[in-house]
Amino acid sequence: MDSKQYYQTTDLVNMIKTKSDLQEWLAHDLARYGDEKPTIADRILHNEKWYLWQYVKALRHVEYHMNKGRRGLLFYWWWYRYKHLGAHTRCKVSPNTTGPGLVIFHIGDYTGVKPSARIGKNCTLRAGVVIGRRFDETGDGLPIIIGDNVNFGLGVKVFGQITIGNNVSIGANSVVTHDIPDNAVVGGIPAKVIRKEE
Repeated sequence: MDSKQYYQTTDLVNMIKTKSDLQEWLAHDLARYGDEKPTIADRILHNEKWYLWQYVKALRHVEYHMNKGRRGLLFYWWWYRYKHLGAHTRCKVSPNTTGPGLVIFHIGDYTGVKPSARIGKNCTLRAGVVIGRRFDETGDGLPIIIGDNVNFGLGVKVFGQITIGNNVSIGANSVVTHDIPDNAVVGGIPAKVIRKEE
C-alpha cells in the first residue's frame, strides 16, 4: 500500500471534529487514568501524572482546533500548552495519530509518535517508546498502522512500514521491524511472537 492510498483509507474516521467528540475523547482518555483528574496537590508536588494528563488534554484540544480549521487565540493557547508540556514530559505525540483512550505512563526517555502513525483505541505508551518513520523513495513517511488495545513496554521502538494488530503487548526494549498479528505477546530485538492469547 503506498502512502497516498494509506492516508485515504485511514483518514481517522475517529478524528475529533466536534465539541462533543472532544468531550467524549477526553472522558475516554481520563478513564485510562482511573477516572481521577490530577489535583492541584499533584501540580504543587510535581507528580508526573499531572503533567502527563495535562499533555494528553492539550493534545486533544490541539486536534480539535486543527480539525475544525481554527487558528485563533484558543488554538495558539493549546498549541503552546502542548509544546510546553511536551518539552517538560519529553513527549511528542503528533496530532491526529492516536485514537481515544490514550494513556502515557512515566516521564523519562523521549517518547514520540511520528505523523505517519495511525493508532487505534486504548493505546498505552511508556517512557522511551518511539514509533518512528523512515522515508520511501518519494520522501513520504511510510505508514505504521497499529490496532486497538496495544500496550507498549518501556523503550519499545517501532520502525518501518508495519502493521500491528489488536490486543498486542510488546515487551520492554523490543525493536519491532515486522508485522505483528492480533492477540500476540512479543519481545526481543527484533521483536518476535512469544505467545498468542486466546
